[in-house]
Amino acid sequence: MTDQTEYFEETENNPLDCVEDVLNDHNWVYSRMNNEELIVEVAGKACHYRLAFLWQENLGALQLCCEFDMKIMPENMDMAAQALMNINSNVWMGHFEITHDSLAPRFRQTSLIRGQASKSEYDHIEDLVEISLNQCEHYHAVFDLLCVENALNPETLSFAMMETAGES
Repeated sequence: MTDQTEYFEETENNPLDCVEDVLNDHNWVYSRMNNEELIVEVAGKACHYRLAFLWQENLGALQLCCEFDMKIMPENMDMAAQALMNINSNVWMGHFEITHDSLAPRFRQTSLIRGQASKSEYDHIEDLVEISLNQCEHYHAVFDLLCVENALNPETLSFAMMETAGES
């Protein structure tokens, strides 16, 4: 029992330090607000994303929010709710949401970090970033359609959500 307690005490650090290492390795410029929050802007293939890392020490949890640089049109919110339900039923880790205040879609996932060794923590954070950005890129077309003013056809939206093979 003592060995396990000593291990957790030795490896207990702020995972935002490791997030900084991952971001530095990608040459991404970030802003660390405090010991609980770090933000970085990242260019994706389709648009820019704002990644916010939030550390909640009492839970040993790191939350990653990846917000799109776009706004859903208010008149499309009913279709957006349906799209979110369909998308989230296919997402294995995390979920998509649209906040009412910003109307910006974002992908959010929380991971338990407590007690991870430095190397595995680095790999874990790198995976979280990669998964989040891949999910955002994968569903970008759906959210892009929800940002247009014209009345959106539900059939067009369903085509955007279809799984495809390869890239064009």
